[in-house]
Amino acid sequence: MKYDIIVIGSGPGGYVAAIRAAQLGKRVAVVEKSELGGVCLNWGCIPTKALLKSAQVYTYCKNAAHYGVEITGEAKPDFAKIVARSRTVADTMSKGVAFLMKKNNIDIINGFGRVTGRGAVDVDGTAYEADAVILATGARPREMPFMPVDGERVITSKQALTLPALPESMIVVGSGAIGSEFACLYASLGVKVTVIEYLPQMMPLEDEEVAKQMERSFRKLRATVLTSTNVKSVTVNAEGKCSVEIEGKKGAETLTADIVLSAVGIKSNIENMGLEECGIVVERDKIKVDEHYMTSLEGVYAIGDIIATPALAHVASAEAIHCVEHICGLAPAAVDYSTVPSCMFTSPEVASVGVTEQKAREAGIEYKVGRFPFTASGKATAAGDRDGFVKLIFDADDKLIGAHLVGANVTEMLGEPTLAKALGATAHDIAHTIHAHPTMNEGIMEAAEAASGAAIHL
Repeated sequence: MKYDIIVIGSGPGGYVAAIRAAQLGKRVAVVEKSELGGVCLNWGCIPTKALLKSAQVYTYCKNAAHYGVEITGEAKPDFAKIVARSRTVADTMSKGVAFLMKKNNIDIINGFGRVTGRGAVDVDGTAYEADAVILATGARPREMPFMPVDGERVITSKQALTLPALPESMIVVGSGAIGSEFACLYASLGVKVTVIEYLPQMMPLEDEEVAKQMERSFRKLRATVLTSTNVKSVTVNAEGKCSVEIEGKKGAETLTADIVLSAVGIKSNIENMGLEECGIVVERDKIKVDEHYMTSLEGVYAIGDIIATPALAHVASAEAIHCVEHICGLAPAAVDYSTVPSCMFTSPEVASVGVTEQKAREAGIEYKVGRFPFTASGKATAAGDRDGFVKLIFDADDKLIGAHLVGANVTEMLGEPTLAKALGATAHDIAHTIHAHPTMNEGIMEAAEAASGAAIHL
């Protein structure tokens, strides 16, 4: 069967590519070996947020008296029901993708897709043809030889979504978004959590001030954070306990826990796809592409986690739209990788875009910083969520080059600084834009005023 475009993979890159191609009048098929929506909708972003929402509700119940609300009896998390709710949320979103596929007359081909040549795809022995093929197969948790995953005691993020019961203790190896979010989830539900990070700061890609604030927040959750610590080995003893050999600031130690969560990164899903046979170049586990995401084989494209760009769902979607519009003969603007927003749904949340202060300093950029603490925010004080701050970084021309936020719901505030950076807005522009009161978002205006030397409320 012949199509205009075949997309292999139906995650945030794949299904967005397919829908955009259909909107542009192309006959499209999507090849998917598992659930529609990929890891993000089924085993990543969405179910994780559902679990975290349940943990947040539990936290509110425990602290109801702080808000003048009396609850008779003790609030307890029913983890089986929490997991069941998250699976229902994931299933709902996957069905939503199926609806969009049907609405846009996109064919779904169930099975494992391989590239067999220019415009040629094999799905479990059946051949298909297309003018263009887009690879959007995503990634999976990376496994390390010193930490063999058994799926029961030593687990990845996928198993962490559906544990049969809350463990008493958990060690999380890695403090990026995945590790930090799960650590926050389980600590909020009463699990004794230890986070181990190889690098000198937790959340290594975030601004140093953000990392320090989050270490304090994790301590409030009674979670332990060990930075500059190397995991030597993870073993499971006869009693089912995990032993973790580490070397850190105190030298060599052995930690024990019921569960070890490996959150040390991801690995591209590119094996057995016929890439080498077709001459598609792969470098360091990533497919090499040009500025329009075409691989070294003409007519075959790659987007998302399988190429050397930020492994984020919204980045894959942006790449998908550019890729398809290029294939269809339009002239799409290049994806601006300097303005990619990033979020962590911990408690408090973390949101950032642009350069950190350390990166600006290392690059020799002349800059100034404006800060606003949420302790000075009326909305944050009224909500009882005063932890965190807004930090804005401006260059010598007064233009916003970085924004770093920690606090309740700050992921919902990130759109403004992202747009401001993309449009080249200055501290003056932001400070003189009227922000609704009382809102957390006023913190962005206040930080811009502080950078301009015109702070009113501090």
